[in-house]
Amino acid sequence: MSAPVDSARQSGERPVPEAASRLDFHAAHGGMFFELQRRLHLLHENALRTGKRALMFVALAWGGLLVLVLPTYFSDKPMIWNFISDPGPSVRFIVGIAAFILSEKYIDAGLRTKLLQFNRAPLIAPSSQPKALSALNTALKRRDSGTAELICLLLAIAGAYAAYVNFKSLPATNWSVTVSGSTPMLTPAGWWCVCFSSPLFLFLMFRGLWRHVVWARLLRMIAALELRLTATHPDRKGGLAFLAEYPNAYVAFVFGLSSSIATVVAKHVWEDGLSANALATVMIGWLLVVLIFFAYPLSAFTGPLSRLKRSTVSVLSALATRQQRTTERKIIGGNIAAPSKNETDYANGNPENLADYYSSVCKISTVLLSRNSLMPVCASAILPFAIVGMTQLPFKEVFSVLKKILLV
Repeated sequence: MSAPVDSARQSGERPVPEAASRLDFHAAHGGMFFELQRRLHLLHENALRTGKRALMFVALAWGGLLVLVLPTYFSDKPMIWNFISDPGPSVRFIVGIAAFILSEKYIDAGLRTKLLQFNRAPLIAPSSQPKALSALNTALKRRDSGTAELICLLLAIAGAYAAYVNFKSLPATNWSVTVSGSTPMLTPAGWWCVCFSSPLFLFLMFRGLWRHVVWARLLRMIAALELRLTATHPDRKGGLAFLAEYPNAYVAFVFGLSSSIATVVAKHVWEDGLSANALATVMIGWLLVVLIFFAYPLSAFTGPLSRLKRSTVSVLSALATRQQRTTERKIIGGNIAAPSKNETDYANGNPENLADYYSSVCKISTVLLSRNSLMPVCASAILPFAIVGMTQLPFKEVFSVLKKILLV
């Protein structure tokens, strides 16, 4: 690390990001929230300490509610059992927050590995290297943007305020509401939920989503550069198949997000019931949202792959025509179609090799997304809804729906 950055840290000032000299991107680093945690010694540059931080944030968000609800055990109206039996706080503030924090480690390592592959191959033409580094520096500035994190915080506060506005509709027996006379009021646990737990959960969610947008924009900028793609690459995606696996770094994040949404669905299910068709509709709808979320950055490479396939097939087709006409003249003494004595023989290459080459190029897939590469993240997206479904439907019906969605 350079001296300016070290001196900035020793003085307690926030270090200014340096211009990148190679394609190296840490998705979990940077930003005001990261810097705050670093100053509090919750993490540092070389260790995210996701396990300890997840435990701490869960203890504050969910454990704080438990501590505030626990004294009601000795009152005339104990709320502790309502709190424990309510899946909302447990799912959002235990599963959700833990998943968002723990996912940072996997997202950071997963995205960094994929981007470094562009250096290892190398896939970016030398003439486009300056533009690639410029795109990376733009992504780093967006990642570290204080304005972006402030917007995430404001959205989180707005979401918590919306919950506060609607708290009057909750039953008086709810752990977060008490009735004084005829006026419903928030309990201490309710205030903690509105002022801390919910904003923390929503902030981590919006922050994670924003950082994926930053990554998506970076990939789309790279896709617009001159890439050294190979039509006959054994991965049948021009050498870009490794990118199709990046969504699996988000398995934990998607599971936490899906779990929180599934709890909302669960409340309606327990009130109105659920059919297998309705469950399938909900799961497919949410899965489509998740797929679009990850398809957006990868779709930018469809253009370069299509042009590569189209151009290579065109060149090979022309070569095959010349080669096969030469072979035809050697075997039967002339060409059947449009014979010409002035036609030059084509003596380069083996006809069988050219045929294999042509066949290989025709098998190129211009779409990076595939069912096999997305299976883990798809499963994490719909598993929470399957768990909700099993509270109302037989296991066989839920399993049948899962199998149809994931395997068909």
